[in-house]
Amino acid sequence: QVQLVESGGGLVQPGGSLRLSCAASGISFNINLMGWYRQAPGKQRELVASMSSGGNIRYADSVKCRFTISRDNAKNTVYLQMNSLKAEATAVYYCNVMGPSEGYWGQGTQVTVSS
Repeated sequence: QVQLVESGGGLVQPGGSLRLSCAASGISFNINLMGWYRQAPGKQRELVASMSSGGNIRYADSVKCRFTISRDNAKNTVYLQMNSLKAEATAVYYCNVMGPSEGYWGQGTQVTVSS
């Protein structure tokens, strides 16, 4: 059974940084795409960043140059380094892994940017 466990969320002041981690277990396939999504209150879930096994990276325009996604394929872990955080980054952040026929989601980790 695939399980994704996120960590690293919390409360941070505007301009601060956080690093999210997501470790996948129960994986019996080669993971192509790993990524991060977020959902703010009253809004739809949106892609923040994704990274393929070949190193192709995609960022939402709102986070380019401030967020960095990386992954450790040996550990089936994906990271999201978030710098220069703004209040509008406040959301629940979800890890996503694409399998051969379906996607898997973590339980989410809350990120709150507030002074």
